[in-house]
Amino acid sequence: MTESGNPAQPANVSVNEYTAAHIQVLEGHEAIRRRPGMYVGSTGERGLHHMVYEVVSYAVDEHMAGHADAIDVTITADGGIRVADNGRGLPVEAEEPTGTSAVERELTELNFGSQPHTGYGVSGGLGGVGLCAVNALSSRLTVEVRRDGHRWTQEYRKGVAVTALTRKEETSEHGTTIAFLPDAGIFETGRFSFAALSERLQELAFLNGGLAVSLTDERPQRPVRHHHPDGLRAYVARLNPYPASHLHSPAIGFESENESRTISVQVAMQWNIWSPGELHSFANSTRTREGGAHEEGFRTALTDLVNDYARRHGMLSADDEDIPAGAVREGLTAVVSVKLAHPVFEGSTRTRLRNPDAGTYVEEVVRTHLTDWLDHHQKEAESIVRRILRATPPR
Repeated sequence: MTESGNPAQPANVSVNEYTAAHIQVLEGHEAIRRRPGMYVGSTGERGLHHMVYEVVSYAVDEHMAGHADAIDVTITADGGIRVADNGRGLPVEAEEPTGTSAVERELTELNFGSQPHTGYGVSGGLGGVGLCAVNALSSRLTVEVRRDGHRWTQEYRKGVAVTALTRKEETSEHGTTIAFLPDAGIFETGRFSFAALSERLQELAFLNGGLAVSLTDERPQRPVRHHHPDGLRAYVARLNPYPASHLHSPAIGFESENESRTISVQVAMQWNIWSPGELHSFANSTRTREGGAHEEGFRTALTDLVNDYARRHGMLSADDEDIPAGAVREGLTAVVSVKLAHPVFEGSTRTRLRNPDAGTYVEEVVRTHLTDWLDHHQKEAESIVRRILRATPPR
């Protein structure tokens, strides 16, 4: 951490490939204030917290692009939020013919397109709308950029710039800090939940191994820091906390990326003897609570593999019916995370993933890696199948 309170800058940071030319402009931001629920889900606590997640999502994008390893989130004493990262910093140069800085364009214009916040092969958040939505729904917002050898600042009120982007003192740091106060005239509540924010930030640390995420509350002082190099295995360990109940240890974990580098998959899973089963799925670090193609691919491969293993090892006879999908997942705690260059979601809050290629690739990866694990861990595999058979309803 630097003396200014910003995360330390990782070595070998490159800023040249991320410029104002990457940002595509389609329309202004007034629609956001007229219909906030379309952009952040609600005007209640859920929407209030979604504002934080949108700013954090930009910082996570910087991490996934290889340019940041720390994010610091603070609930400020006045009830606002400050998010600082040690990435490259938002682009500050002006673009012709408007002469508007790239920072201002990102914070005031809806940038829908195939590559939001571009420079990124994978991006989370609202797909080019997130920072603009946060700005439009805030009574005030301040952005600080550390880039190109200087610190730059700009202030906004209700989405409108009230100062120009101003170059300040020299600095060798890189990164972006955004501080905002949600508009009390829009939101039904202005109080952030430390517990809810901490839960989501820890989730992001699990999903992005190597990323350190801290949360500080200045209302009382309650700092926490989440850092999970073991990634999804650590996530499963948290979800599945009773070692004596585990049918195998450690959790099964694997990851893969396709040849074109447009889809990557991470999976961690562990069976136990006590729970009915729990599956958490994510796309670009966003929780897909309604599932989608990636969950379907996982479930299809899992059901087929367990049935195949049971038949190959004489645990099911030729006359037995297949074990149903629900029984296969009995006692299974699993996390499936996909990161895609071109995600397609249903709904404004991105709760269901539609990409068929994601389902196909997840199914392929699970078949390859889980088959290998089952074949090399026969004792544990047989214990798992016996647990599943006991959970299979009689037919």
